[in-house]
Amino acid sequence: MKSFSNRGLNIMKKTPGGHFWILVSTIGISGLSQGMLLPLVAIILEKDGFSSLSNGINATALYIAILLASPFMEGPLRRFGYKPIMLAGGLSVAVALALFPAWKSFWFWFFLRFLIGIGDHFLHFSAQTWITAASPENRRGRNVSLYGLFFGIGFAAGPLMTRLVTINEALPFMISSALSLLSWLFVWLLRNDFPDSDGTVGSSYKSSFSRFSKVLKIAWVSLLPPLGYGFLEASLNGNFPVLALRNGLDVSAVSIILPAFSIGGILFQFPLGVMSDKYGRRNVLMGIMLTGFFCFIGAGIFYDSAIGLLITFFLAGMAVGTTFSLGISYMADLLPRQLLPAGNLMCGIFFSLGSVSGPFFGGLAIQFTEGGSFFYLISFILLMIFLALAVFKQPSLAKG
Repeated sequence: MKSFSNRGLNIMKKTPGGHFWILVSTIGISGLSQGMLLPLVAIILEKDGFSSLSNGINATALYIAILLASPFMEGPLRRFGYKPIMLAGGLSVAVALALFPAWKSFWFWFFLRFLIGIGDHFLHFSAQTWITAASPENRRGRNVSLYGLFFGIGFAAGPLMTRLVTINEALPFMISSALSLLSWLFVWLLRNDFPDSDGTVGSSYKSSFSRFSKVLKIAWVSLLPPLGYGFLEASLNGNFPVLALRNGLDVSAVSIILPAFSIGGILFQFPLGVMSDKYGRRNVLMGIMLTGFFCFIGAGIFYDSAIGLLITFFLAGMAVGTTFSLGISYMADLLPRQLLPAGNLMCGIFFSLGSVSGPFFGGLAIQFTEGGSFFYLISFILLMIFLALAVFKQPSLAKG
């Protein structure tokens, strides 16, 4: 079998308008469904009288699914290849979205979000590993930033669909399901491919856990930006609508403020990716973490002002909106190629840890404190990641 890296590069060179763009477009649709689902369900549950803590717990279902599924995904990927994994994930997302209007129940919706979490993780794990392995180091930031850019565009458009709930509560769910099904159909056009292997790496669950240990030893610091972004993304989309409604802001304001963060990330996703290729992933990550820290301090000060939040969310998005994709690129820089599938899974696991803890602690902050404490919590997380990056020493094993 030819190596995955060579075949992946050849595919992208021969069909730049086809294969690669189907991958990133599928991720864009996934971003749309996630960006819509978090604030939409939060708004519906809040109006139905659920507490902010219950709302946050429901939001964690998607990320709990990612955590539980992650340790068992590398083996099937190596055995079946990328296309079957993406098809399975895309179908589960489309079906789960279509079932939301069937029965409004806290635990039924929790289960559906759990299914969407597994499906989305299938899609992202396949696409991330494909792109990181196929990209040369001097263009990795650029290529992964395109992946993040498409996800960001979808995620920014998602909250805008919350307005459709005023027409019919089922409408945003059905539109998102139809778009997910459309992207699933396009995945069928892809040619199946497999991760790179040197013939010494097994595909059993035991060998997967062994590789996870190696990833932690070599590249632990690169997993912290995905963790921070998961905390940030899930808490902003799952908790902020509740905070906003309780402080006098309406649904229309929320549907504008949330996309401001994503739009800021979209505008700087590609430039920061290119800058990381030129000036170093670690240096750029340290800069954006520190900038994000100050932006969310500002959000805490202007927590009850729609204009103030709009500005601070936009500036924060410009800084930390590319955190996840830069974390993936940094991970790929630190690891040998045969550990990239495990590294991408670990990025997903840490993203999920942040996403599970974000709505929970964010819900506690809103329920038991007042003012901008919710935003100060986010600032503290970003500052801790900045300090970890500052003290990190790359082990010589990483170059092996």
